Amino acid sequence: MKKMNQIKALSTIGILILSAVPMFSQEPKTTISQDPKFETLLKEKRRINSSITVNDRYKIQIYTGDSESSKKSLADFKKKFKNFDATIIFNTPFYKVWAGNFKTRIEAERSLNEIKAEYPNALLIKPNK
Repeated sequence: MKKMNQIKALSTIGILILSAVPMFSQEPKTTISQDPKFETLLKEKRRINSSITVNDRYKIQIYTGDSESSKKSLADFKKKFKNFDATIIFNTPFYKVWAGNFKTRIEAERSLNEIKAEYPNALLIKPNK
């Protein structure tokens, strides 16, 4: 009986030792081929995401009103000011056209002066979440 227990113990130890030895069946080689357009799309996505952020950013509100007029106002704004991002926000019961995504108030005020030449009712806002 003792001999049987010793054989079981030795075989268990042998199995544990063999399982601890690393065994490799393949070389760990991974190659990734990436479409060059992927990086372009990723940059565009980052740009869009940064313009969506409203926390701690200043915006310029150029229009408040109904849906159709806000769409016209947005299209008109994008034609006149191509270097600004602009979007329509719905805040019951009005549609608002917001332009820009400014980190500092000074930067936003400079742009507001430029925009007020075309949109005299434009105002500087800092939207909450």
